[in-house]
Amino acid sequence: MLRRRKKPARIQSYDTPKPASASRRRARPDVPVPPELKLTSRGDAVVLVTGFDPFGGERLNPSWQVCTQLPRMIAGLRVETCKVPCEFRRSIEVVAEAIERHRPSLVICLGQAGGRAHLSVERVAINVDDARASDNAGAAPIDEPIAAGGPPAYFATLPIKAMVAAMHAAGVPAEVSNSAGTYVCNHLMYGVLHFIAASAASGAGARAGFIHVPYAEQQVLDKPGIAAMAVSTIARGVEAAIAAAAENRADLKVSGGALD
Repeated sequence: MLRRRKKPARIQSYDTPKPASASRRRARPDVPVPPELKLTSRGDAVVLVTGFDPFGGERLNPSWQVCTQLPRMIAGLRVETCKVPCEFRRSIEVVAEAIERHRPSLVICLGQAGGRAHLSVERVAINVDDARASDNAGAAPIDEPIAAGGPPAYFATLPIKAMVAAMHAAGVPAEVSNSAGTYVCNHLMYGVLHFIAASAASGAGARAGFIHVPYAEQQVLDKPGIAAMAVSTIARGVEAAIAAAAENRADLKVSGGALD
């Protein structure tokens, strides 16, 4: 179950998310609002890309490093980024707040999957936390639902196979992944999709998904035999994936399955 904090969260309980159309800002007709502080309306060409802070003793997280290297515009979309704490629950709260603030049409969350050799576009997130290690706040839930009463799983609402094909065309190793794990990455993917689904009645309609990225090269200097990738290469792949997601609502009808 989702744990309550002693201090009230900045957004309401995740199980009953605040409608995305709501705003905490009170209009003051006598005070002009700078353009950069105005909320964008739904339907504006915005992609929100999120990355995690370091965890597990690492000094960096390539998912956030990629966010800092993305251009400001991709395929006609203004790129907004958000750094996410590697914490159960709080990660969802932070990204939900960013969705409310930026009103994106696409949400693409990135996370580190040390040991993988490809960028992995996730197909599905499941409604369970089962941590092998504590998060950055010391929490280690075991067999707990992310959202009590929520659906067992959510599928990404992005064209995952078209994104993989675009990354291949950009010269970046990529694959469809059929398991986002049971740690904070899966927690965030499920949480974002649940938040968007629960907000749909109020007009929210962002498409969303998750990409796992390999270790950055500097992370494996003391890890012989472990796969890694240059952050610049990961960023090139993510840029190609964003463009494909923007340009394709229907996915490619090609195999993305696995034998194991």
